[in-house]
Amino acid sequence: MHLFSPISLGAYRLPHRIVMAPMTRGRAGKDQVPTPLSASYYAQRANAALIITEATQISPQGIGYPSTPGIHTPEQIEGWKCVTRAVHADGGRIFAQLWHVGRISHPSMQPRNALPVAPSPIGARGDAFTYDGPKPFVTPRALEPEEIKGIVWDYRHAADSALKAGFDGVELHGANGYLIDQFLRDGTNRRTDRYGGSIANRVKFLLEVVEAVLSIWDPTKVGVRLSPMSSFNDMADSDPAATFSYAIQALDERGLGYLHLIETGVECAADGVRLDAAYFRSLFRGHLIANGGYDRLRAEAVIANGVADLVSFGELYLANPDLPQRLIAGGPFNAPDRATYYSGGASGYTDYPTLDPRELPHPAAHPVTWSHEAILDASG
Repeated sequence: MHLFSPISLGAYRLPHRIVMAPMTRGRAGKDQVPTPLSASYYAQRANAALIITEATQISPQGIGYPSTPGIHTPEQIEGWKCVTRAVHADGGRIFAQLWHVGRISHPSMQPRNALPVAPSPIGARGDAFTYDGPKPFVTPRALEPEEIKGIVWDYRHAADSALKAGFDGVELHGANGYLIDQFLRDGTNRRTDRYGGSIANRVKFLLEVVEAVLSIWDPTKVGVRLSPMSSFNDMADSDPAATFSYAIQALDERGLGYLHLIETGVECAADGVRLDAAYFRSLFRGHLIANGGYDRLRAEAVIANGVADLVSFGELYLANPDLPQRLIAGGPFNAPDRATYYSGGASGYTDYPTLDPRELPHPAAHPVTWSHEAILDASG
């Protein structure tokens, strides 16, 4: 196995193992509807084995950042249809990442200026990003048990909306300090009911969301993203090895298509134990997607040694819409323009240049060289 070898994901035959990671881009506008520009952006990257969209809120309550798309209204479904059609027309596969930010929001972003919600009334340190600029995070309101059932239903509704929008599958965003992650970790979950206390209780919300989504989608078309050691958004857990081992084994029992593991933060692990893909590999029998600043050499190694089945690339894919070809050619690579990450418009979004075909190596120069057309043929 190597980075450029094909792989099956359920019924889907993927032409290689290079995945486009989810990346918030702030191009949806205040109506939270994907635009034709977004369709162009994703279609440019249809050469990925799999595209995972930017995080997409499941409800008006789930929003946490300006101009991020939703997937809960008829207008948003229609906007995403333009995206999925464009990606499919270029031979790609695309999953929607479903998202509720929980406490990482601000009243100015919420319906009727309500407080953000969370498992417990514990505020994050730092600032929320709002339409009026950065504002300090507020102390969120703890969810009532009946409200939790409503949010689980919101995930189911969003999963159904993704199906109607023409997506090939969905990924649940359980990472980076957002709502699912807030339930998982004891630094943010101090509940005393069935959703708090023991690890089994803290994992309940994740599993209820998974079961709701599986009522819409085949398990092989569902993935979950986790970040066991990331402190992003002021997150912590007293025993992440135990917490995430339990969660991953429970996900494995449900036969999901993949586990998407963010390895950022593993250098912070105590006692020299790195909670990376290698640590959790034996607990999950489905495909494992590794993520965390990979280049070609590291990606080749993690696949060759069986630790991961696919590797997702973030900033590198943002700046290089023809990333698979550039990885084969060994570069050159465009540098990402951070100033345009969330700036709106085409600049830094759909205007990154692709390689001139004359810059690509001769087929004989690499045993696994293929053209863009070959990728499309193989992904049908």
